[in-house]
Amino acid sequence: MKLISVLILLCAATAASAKPFPNGNAQSGQKLFEQHKCNRCHAAMLGGDGSAMFTRADRKVRTAAELVEQIRFCSGNVGANLTAQDEQHLGAYLNRYYNLK
Repeated sequence: MKLISVLILLCAATAASAKPFPNGNAQSGQKLFEQHKCNRCHAAMLGGDGSAMFTRADRKVRTAAELVEQIRFCSGNVGANLTAQDEQHLGAYLNRYYNLK
């Protein structure tokens, strides 16, 4: 019985890590990203279109939890009142850069 329980937990952990934002929709996240003009701040900091924020070698975000925390920090900077679902959508959209597992 213990072995079965361990196998079930292992499968659940593997499935959860396979998609870091399972409740997110990347298209909805892109709309939020554009609506709140997120790249305006990124472009001001790094130039160009701002996408270098996500691909720089010294980026802070390495996990899905860190990305959600960064989304919360940034949303405060732009005055966006995001729901937990909005954070999932943005995470799903931004993961195209991060490729988090």
